[in-house]
Amino acid sequence: MARGFRSTVVVGAGAVGSFFGAMLARAGHRVTLIGRAPHVQAILRDGLQLHMGGQVLSVPMAATTELAAVRDADLVLFCVKSTDTEAVAREIGPLLATDALVLSLQNGVDNAATIASQIRQPVVPAVVYVATAMPQPGVVQHFGRGDLVIGPLNARDAHDAALQARLQSVAELFAAAQVPVRISPDVMAELWSKLMVNCAYNAISALAQQPYGRMAAQASIRDVQHAVVREVVAVAQADGQALTLAAALEAMERIATAMPAQFSSTAQDLARGKPTEIDHLNGFVVRRGAELGVATPVNQTLHALVKLAEAGRTAPAA
Repeated sequence: MARGFRSTVVVGAGAVGSFFGAMLARAGHRVTLIGRAPHVQAILRDGLQLHMGGQVLSVPMAATTELAAVRDADLVLFCVKSTDTEAVAREIGPLLATDALVLSLQNGVDNAATIASQIRQPVVPAVVYVATAMPQPGVVQHFGRGDLVIGPLNARDAHDAALQARLQSVAELFAAAQVPVRISPDVMAELWSKLMVNCAYNAISALAQQPYGRMAAQASIRDVQHAVVREVVAVAQADGQALTLAAALEAMERIATAMPAQFSSTAQDLARGKPTEIDHLNGFVVRRGAELGVATPVNQTLHALVKLAEAGRTAPAA
C-alpha cells in the first residue's frame, strides 16, 4: 500500500467512482462507496459486480448513502455530477479529516476550483480516461482504458513540496491497483483537452443514442465534431491554455478508436431520465466563449438540443 493513505472514500459512486473504488479494493485497499440507496444495497448484499476483460468479478467493499462516511478518509475521490459539486463540497467540508486529500474525478474544467472554494483541504484535479456504464445497481461494466492524469490545481500548489509528495503517493497507490496515473505539470491544459473530447462526443452520442464507433463512421458527423473542436480550441486559447488544433483533432479521433462501443455519459443520463452535465460541457464553452468574445455556434446548438431533449422528458406537449 502506498504510504500515507489508510482509507479511501468515493463520494458520488456512479459508474466511474465505483470502477476506481473497485480497482483499489481489489488491491487490498480499504474503500467505502457513498452512493444512492439501490446501488449501496446491492453492493452490501452481493459485492460490486465488475464486468471487465470478459470476466465478472465480485468485489466486496463498504458502501453507504451517508456523506458522514468521509470522516474516515484520508483520500476522497469526488465523483459527483458537476451540477452538484458546490453543494456536496460545502456539505462535506466540515466533515473532512484535516489530512484528507480530495481528488476531483469529474467532467469539466472548473470543478476542482469549486470544491477548493468550499473546503480547507488540498484539492487535486484529475483527468479521467475510462469507458464504463452502470446498467443496474451494484453492477459496473468496463469497456476500455482506466487511467488518470493528476496535477496541481494552481501555481501555489505546484510549488508545494508536501503536496507533490502526496501526488506521488496517489500514483503509487493506483499503480498497485493496476490503474496508471500520470502526474502532469499542467493538468488544467489536460482538462481542457478532455473537455474538448467530451464536447465533440457527448451531446451527439446522447441525441442520437449511438456509440462512438458509429459516430466516427459517418463523415458528416465527424465534420460536426471537427467544428466543435475548432470552437473549443479557440475558447481555450483565448483563456490562455496551450491547446493546439492539430493535437486536439488527433486526440478527438483517437477516442472513437479506443472506445468504439462507448455511449457517452450524457447519452446514458438522457436514456435513464437523469439530469445531464451538458451545462458544464458544451454549455460551459458557450458561456466562456461569450465572456472572451469567441463565437461558438455549433456548441451552442448541441447544448440547446440536449436541453430540449431533457425538457421533453418531463414537460407536457403544448
